[in-house]
Amino acid sequence: MKVQDETKPYDTINVTPMLDLAYVLLVVFILMTTASVQGLTISLPKPSATPSTENHPVHVLRIDPDGSARFDGVPKSDALVLTELKAVRAQDPKSTIVVQGDGKARYERVVAMIDLCNEAEVSMSIATARIGF
Repeated sequence: MKVQDETKPYDTINVTPMLDLAYVLLVVFILMTTASVQGLTISLPKPSATPSTENHPVHVLRIDPDGSARFDGVPKSDALVLTELKAVRAQDPKSTIVVQGDGKARYERVVAMIDLCNEAEVSMSIATARIGF
């Protein structure tokens, strides 16, 4: 029995391993370039060496889970909240209103209270965690 030796040359080159390598290099390149531009550079203001002796009142505007508003713990309608905010601004223009939305409150109600603060032109901050008021 005669064994045929087929030593026929290949007429095509298998480029699959080369493409795999190219894709891996592309993924590594994308990951490395996005990792290098991860954050923004900002310069934060330095605190003053002397503490401020000014004391201005802080009022809490809380939005409950059912959407009702409480100004300094007292339930108020939106019109009364606006009246109270304008009265606070008239008493002390540097007083601060802390808007404290409950985690279960609808976001649109929190935005409505922020809009009321902007309409009354009071200084406002938003509480991100429950504070002891």
